Amino acid sequence: MAIFSFDERVPKIGKNCYIAESAEVIGDVTIGDNCYIGPGAILRGDYGTIKIGNGTAVEENAVIHIEPNGLSLIGNQVTIGHGAIIHCNKIDDYAVIGLGAILCFEVEIGEWAIVAEGALVTRGQKIPPGKLVGGVPSKIIGDIKEKHKEFWVYGKQLYINLAKKYPASLKRIG
Repeated sequence: MAIFSFDERVPKIGKNCYIAESAEVIGDVTIGDNCYIGPGAILRGDYGTIKIGNGTAVEENAVIHIEPNGLSLIGNQVTIGHGAIIHCNKIDDYAVIGLGAILCFEVEIGEWAIVAEGALVTRGQKIPPGKLVGGVPSKIIGDIKEKHKEFWVYGKQLYINLAKKYPASLKRIG
């Protein structure tokens, strides 16, 4: 894993986290406990601040960055899908950001909201809790149902378990 300080900005990493060898964590980034940071993920707190809650998964090739002096708050048990680009101010607890989604500056995502794969959440959009959004630009396309929550509770636990298991079980063989 590549963890870098930048000027006086030093990452803080919680307990039982897995950070892949090819991931980069730079500067003022705080990662809570039991988090999974996948291969190729980049978390850049070089001139802004990123705070990630407990049990959050930042999947492969996702990028998290924020404008100068900005703050990006990412809650507990958030899932950030493969290849997502995150430049937003806030993602509340249990939210799901789909594969390849883009969240622009000043965006806020409510608790248990789901941003569909490939969606573009444009500058300043506020997505209410419990809503499903999709499209380019994104718009509300539905409400989160209990079946969505059940599926994502299961999925989130998979990544919490991986964060605990990878350090002991992942072995380079080539």
